Amino acid sequence: MMFYIYSRKSVLTGKGESIENQVEMCKNYVKNKFSDDDIHFSIYEDEGFSAKDTNRPKFKQMLADIKNSKPDFIVCYRLDRISRCVSDFSLLIEKLNQYGISFLCIKEEFDTSKPIGKAMMYIASVFAQLERETIAERVKDNMLELAKSGRWMGGTTPFGFLSKQLREDQNDGKKRTLSLLCVNDEEMKTVKLIFDSFLSSKSIDAVRKILFSKQIKTRSGKDFTNAAIKQILTNAVYCSADAVAHDYFTSLGALVCFCPDNPNNGILTYNKRDYRKRSAPYRDVSEWIITCGQHKGIISGKTFVTIQRLLKNKTFQRSQNEHLKTPLLSGKIYCKRCGSKMFAKRRGQDKFDYICSRKLQNGRDACGIQNLSGTQTDKMVLTQIISTIQREEKLLQELGQVKFGKESSKPIVDGSALKLELINHIVEKIEWDGRSMKIFLP
Repeated sequence: MMFYIYSRKSVLTGKGESIENQVEMCKNYVKNKFSDDDIHFSIYEDEGFSAKDTNRPKFKQMLADIKNSKPDFIVCYRLDRISRCVSDFSLLIEKLNQYGISFLCIKEEFDTSKPIGKAMMYIASVFAQLERETIAERVKDNMLELAKSGRWMGGTTPFGFLSKQLREDQNDGKKRTLSLLCVNDEEMKTVKLIFDSFLSSKSIDAVRKILFSKQIKTRSGKDFTNAAIKQILTNAVYCSADAVAHDYFTSLGALVCFCPDNPNNGILTYNKRDYRKRSAPYRDVSEWIITCGQHKGIISGKTFVTIQRLLKNKTFQRSQNEHLKTPLLSGKIYCKRCGSKMFAKRRGQDKFDYICSRKLQNGRDACGIQNLSGTQTDKMVLTQIISTIQREEKLLQELGQVKFGKESSKPIVDGSALKLELINHIVEKIEWDGRSMKIFLP
């Protein structure tokens, strides 16, 4: 008999019902319940995935394998290891019924090979979904309560603020620690300069150059980038909780939890990012919770809204003259003087130069290294590299292995693609000191 065992755990930890424990308990249950000596197991484990849906790699692989080699049973430790959604259960059971496969849940002791087991499983799945939705509602209610308090929930403190902890006495005699934002005077001068400079110039690039000319650095001691400046310009923490801000976030569809009666206070945003996922992507605005914090607002709602509209309507993309895709060495050349990468910038109709990115962004005062003629540099580097390869067939073989895999014989016919593949495959980096280049090979 063939048994597919499926196990799942939401969090990568060794505590509780671990993946290994689930599998071992399923195996022991099967061996005790079935007397057949010819028992075979196939194990599918998803660790770090929730039961909100069935979009899990091993679960999907298990469903695909069912079509090829039909097992006698699908076994799991508990029903919610599969899903907490009734519709997902229905689809799974329908698929299993099509192939004559039974579902076995050892904790609740459901066995869909029997009618009563199938009925009880559907009932249990309804309660599992209810539990998930209840938990989600409770989390949202707790977040709303926290939003009303104006507490800072932790994480990276916004530039211009400090996080301060206060201990508060409760009615039951216990003490509670609260985190609140307070102004960092020195950093806040920079924040105000960023807002004022952007309003006057309407350009993030111009703001960055002003900061560089004044030698103003980030908290970590680095030069401000466009991304860092934009993050400040779009952060509602600096905005006053006034009527204009209230109407603006309401119009976006966010859940606004403050009345504009404390216009001197700043805004806090809850539930803005999904930290359960890798890289913590931003949630849809409709899921944001906007509230009045206990810190001071830095700019008015009118100013904040004006800036957001400027950023939305104006495309702050790099100039087409700054970074080109056709040059072969863009980003491969490093300025030896300051350590920055050198990128291509158009010069005239058909020509381009490689320019130090630090110099490109902040002017000659930032780095005065001489530019490189793009066409001549590409030709010289290619000639130098090709001379190291004895035969053209060896070159094509090398490139074919990189681009198409070692077993592939598919030729590369595009000349520019061939050259670019050659550069990416053979050149690690190139250093330019203003007079000569040094090519580094892997």
